[in-house]
Amino acid sequence: MKSTEQMIRCFIAETILFTHEDYPYSDDSSLLENGILDSMNVMELVAFLEEEVGLEIADNEITPENFDSVNQLAKFVRSKQSFMSELNN
Repeated sequence: MKSTEQMIRCFIAETILFTHEDYPYSDDSSLLENGILDSMNVMELVAFLEEEVGLEIADNEITPENFDSVNQLAKFVRSKQSFMSELNN
């Protein structure tokens, strides 16, 4: 099973960067400042995470703090998963 970081890197590499090569940036690289993501790509990423991971992402959660790097995205996803798990228990 892929880690959350691997899943995000693969999605960005294949869907946004259109490459089947390895993700060429560090996991801390800014996706926004480096021009890797634009507003449409962010929406694609939200849809992917909602479908692939089963998250519900509110509009107010789509912030640079949550979506600016692979590491920040992975942290956000794990936080949402933990919250959802607590709700279900």
